[in-house]
Amino acid sequence: MAKIPEATLNSGHKIPLLGLGTAVEPRPPSELVTSIILTAIEVGYRHFDTAAAYETERPLGAAIAEALRRGLVKSREELFITSKLWCRDGHPDLVLPALQKTLENLGLEYVDLYLIHWPVSLKKASQGPSIRKEDILVMDVKSVWEVMEECSKLGLAKSIGVSNFTCKKLQDLLAAARIPPAVNQVEMNTGWQQKKLMGFCKEKGIHVSAWSPLGANGALWGSLNVMGSSVLKEIAEAKGKSVAQVALRWLHQQGVSIVVKSFNEKRMEENMEIFDWELTEDEVKKIGESPQGRGFSGDVFVSPLGPFKTVEDLWDGEV
Repeated sequence: MAKIPEATLNSGHKIPLLGLGTAVEPRPPSELVTSIILTAIEVGYRHFDTAAAYETERPLGAAIAEALRRGLVKSREELFITSKLWCRDGHPDLVLPALQKTLENLGLEYVDLYLIHWPVSLKKASQGPSIRKEDILVMDVKSVWEVMEECSKLGLAKSIGVSNFTCKKLQDLLAAARIPPAVNQVEMNTGWQQKKLMGFCKEKGIHVSAWSPLGANGALWGSLNVMGSSVLKEIAEAKGKSVAQVALRWLHQQGVSIVVKSFNEKRMEENMEIFDWELTEDEVKKIGESPQGRGFSGDVFVSPLGPFKTVEDLWDGEV
């Protein structure tokens, strides 16, 4: 079983550079999610990414308990668990209770990484993970982050970070933070390479984690910029690899961690087979010239009544 390499975060903790995401719509039955995660642990995955909004914390927790019972992992410390603060809980007084609920769902004493899911708050009375335009509020990021820092000091989260933050939003946060974010988890793939953000995060010592690494061509969002790329297909054929493997290897060579989302055991194994070969400088250059576009516009957070009136506002012009 191949061991997934790790990177050291600015918090001093290590993050596996390949993890399994659990955001699926529609969500499978909990028992199936638990079974899939156990399969992933058997295959060799040790990083699992969940969130309050995904409603997969409980089945992930059940899988962790079962993996320990079966001896698939020797201890909790072998696993790296990421979860996220949902927008409804994006208020200073709700951050700690939200994390405590997450830990209860997972059956754990701590998470390895806790992220602010989006730089947006929702009214406290809003229901479920759905987003109504009239519920969107400005997030008091400074105050929310202060409580995230407290969660870290209490040992409830080994590392803290953000998700879907732009360079500007990170700059504003860094100006107020006592503990800098360890991670910024963002949409990133060969079709949306985030070059400006990557440069900024590298300069500031913030690790970038990539969601939607294969473009997530779903019914509601996504694109064929990755899996439909003629450049990736040409390189894959020349190397005897799959298009997905070339796309994931490109991300790995950018120094980011990758959150893949395949519940198929064969693909899980295939996605792990990206660490013992390399793309050449010429191949990286060709991929770097790929057409660019976001798969997820974020328009769900755009509202004439909210903090972001346009998609450009949400992404601070990084569109």
